[in-house]
Amino acid sequence: MNQASTLEWDDALLLGHAPMDALHEEFVDLTRQLQAAGDAQLPHLLQAMETHLQQHFNEENQWMRDTAFPPRDCHIDEHAAVLKSVHEVQALLAEGNVQACRALVLALVNWFPGHATHLDSALAHWLSKQRFGGKPVVLRRGIQTSGI
Repeated sequence: MNQASTLEWDDALLLGHAPMDALHEEFVDLTRQLQAAGDAQLPHLLQAMETHLQQHFNEENQWMRDTAFPPRDCHIDEHAAVLKSVHEVQALLAEGNVQACRALVLALVNWFPGHATHLDSALAHWLSKQRFGGKPVVLRRGIQTSGI
């Protein structure tokens, strides 16, 4: 598995469901802020991340429930596990453990691309098919492809 040290928003992360893409872009921005933050800023920014993830996951979970997305239970469970980790690290950070917070942020950076590529992409396709009858069309600028 390829471990990333940072996460940057670009067209490669687009999934073709605009509300989901907006949530993902905000998530990426918050991870960047957390990585760049000084120790004193971490509690405030981790709270902003927790608030974001609550809203982000609630929206996706609701889309899955409203449309009877078949693999929703696994996806919803993964969201719950991430929030549980965030809550545990918030408690550790309140005790002064900044390393736990920095480790969590790195874990989120490494978790997100796979989650988006596998679980969220399937959800974006499902939502598009439910609404429009087919997969989303995603225009990506500046993406290098081989053999074309």
